[in-house]
Amino acid sequence: MLEQPPPGKLIVFEGPDRVGKSTLADALTKKLVELDIPCEHLALPGRIEGTVGRLVDGIHHAPKTFGLHQITPTSLQALHVAAQLDAIERIILPALNRGTWVVLDRFWWSTWVYGSADGVAPGILDAMITVARLPWAGRTPDALFLVNRVNTSLDVPNLDALKAGYDVLLKREQGKYPVSTIANEGLLDDSLDQILEKLRELTLNNGRTTTDMLATPHEYGPPSPVQGRLSIFSTLSPARETDVYDTFWRFAAERQEVFFRKIEGYPPPWTDDPVIGRHKFTNAYRASDRVSQYLIRRVIYEEDDSPEEVFFRTILFKLFNKVETWELLTAQLGPPTYRDYSFDHYDRVLTEAISAGVRIYSGAYIMPSGNTAFGYRAKHRNHLKLLESMMTDRVADRIADASSMSQAFELLRSYPTIGDFLSYQFVTDLNYSKLSDFSEMEFTSAGPGALDGVHKCFSDLGGLSEADIIRLVTYRQEEEFERRGIEFRSLWGRPLQFIDCQNLFCEVSKYARVKHPDVKG
Repeated sequence: MLEQPPPGKLIVFEGPDRVGKSTLADALTKKLVELDIPCEHLALPGRIEGTVGRLVDGIHHAPKTFGLHQITPTSLQALHVAAQLDAIERIILPALNRGTWVVLDRFWWSTWVYGSADGVAPGILDAMITVARLPWAGRTPDALFLVNRVNTSLDVPNLDALKAGYDVLLKREQGKYPVSTIANEGLLDDSLDQILEKLRELTLNNGRTTTDMLATPHEYGPPSPVQGRLSIFSTLSPARETDVYDTFWRFAAERQEVFFRKIEGYPPPWTDDPVIGRHKFTNAYRASDRVSQYLIRRVIYEEDDSPEEVFFRTILFKLFNKVETWELLTAQLGPPTYRDYSFDHYDRVLTEAISAGVRIYSGAYIMPSGNTAFGYRAKHRNHLKLLESMMTDRVADRIADASSMSQAFELLRSYPTIGDFLSYQFVTDLNYSKLSDFSEMEFTSAGPGALDGVHKCFSDLGGLSEADIIRLVTYRQEEEFERRGIEFRSLWGRPLQFIDCQNLFCEVSKYARVKHPDVKG
């Protein structure tokens, strides 16, 4: 009989919006995974896939899409409690019981603090908190980090009331489990060091201290095999690799070499790989690709840098994702701005181009027509109306206020024609701007091409989701390159991020059609 693993640790991050909780939680998760500690970063209410929280998060941030014109603070917090109950019972406690560490972004503290700040009646709120705490069955955090940031530029509604509420809970709860405050004022590494120092005081049930694991992880060998969704072993077990997985790493390295040979001025051919030499593939790093670079240099950081205008320009460009279309609009109408936007003018320019046989959409991905939602036969008109709808709803401000990339992702996904793939692409593009500053290691979602690539690289995912595979592969990149004796020339020290590996799975799916024609996705 297999020995039951010791329960996982519950590490909670709390604090007001925009103080850096999600970024710190992601950094800690990555550190723990690097140390072979099975670990998941989860967030309440909306980041956990397959839970009620995804729906609640949508209602919270985009109520109009659900036909709601108003939602009271009391009913909103009740929905948040329902989301917590679902996530705790179905996802969080089972993970802890498997021995997986859970880094949890928000706890019942948020319900109490935000409910109090929004004026929920104290008696009702206390009853909600009682219900929210019941499924924990006495399980308390092994560590709770209250993140603070003394920054007067933070535009967070009721910020003073939120800070006061957290101060009350800090005094009330401090003796019941380890609670620490983190002053997230400087570099990420400084704040992470504060967190790691606190964790060094914890002791694992099997006798290994966190100090041992953080200081000398290799001396103790790998952990016992536990069935965690993000458990890391010497291989990607329980997922089963195919030959395409080996190709994934060799393709990534060679495609990156092509990138450097071009910018270093070498003449073609830039590769001996016949497939890469004959077919077109994007760069290993998404941000360094030609269209992404044009977007960053010529669209995002041109003209007015207000959130409204940056959002308008970015989404307008990405709806067509074609440099030539952007330059056509600019030549005909001047630099695109929301201030001077006119549906009739934009429609005229695009309609004339289509009539002249010009392709206004990129072939990189297919944009749904949107005629069901907006009623136009011409696809571009529906997309202009989509952009108008987002501008009217002040989505730019709501993304700037979002506490996580997943929250911004869900907000974009709530609009017609924008599914998982486009939402992930759009939120990544917006993150290149000053509108948001999410970590690219915070969240990922597999698009259609990446789904195909993942299933070509693995004959069996072993119970992991495609998003889990992307995360695991990204965390393991150094080990995988080293295992194959490949020298990967990173982007000036920056490792591959989730979005890069997601794109690489898409590209290797195309590469494998030639290199591995018998492998089906």
